[in-house]
Amino acid sequence: MIDMRKLKELVKLMVNNDLSEMDLRDTDEQVTIRRQGETIITQVPVAIAPAPAAAAATATAEVPIATAPQEQPQEEGVEIVSPMVGTFYASPDPNSPEFVNVDDVVSDDTTVCIIEAMKIFNEIKAQCNGSIIKVLVSSGDPVEFGQPLFLVKPQ
Repeated sequence: MIDMRKLKELVKLMVNNDLSEMDLRDTDEQVTIRRQGETIITQVPVAIAPAPAAAAATATAEVPIATAPQEQPQEEGVEIVSPMVGTFYASPDPNSPEFVNVDDVVSDDTTVCIIEAMKIFNEIKAQCNGSIIKVLVSSGDPVEFGQPLFLVKPQ
């Protein structure tokens, strides 16, 4: 088990040096820490070599195979994707109506949302012509580079 003080020091080191991922390994343990926005995920797998007798017993045991869930049929259309990492906003401020809704017609220069990145609000244009089929992100959600935001039926 990893010492929590060590883990806290590693997280502090990541924040101070603006690192998004850290991977440390030694003979007894491995620690991988990834930052996504404000979320910190830790994984601490310990590598232990199995005894030869245990390996033979494991080989004869049947392991059930998990079946992959069936994928939902994907709607056809053009995706408007996020050009950056940031926070998605569907309207210019909380009291204003959303830039676009389902069934709204958009053109190349229609503003569809705002993405805040490092305290800068960036207007995102549709860059296609058509009608909005689906809004894929909720206002206030963090988004990644290349993440689909809207699905548009081309005209």
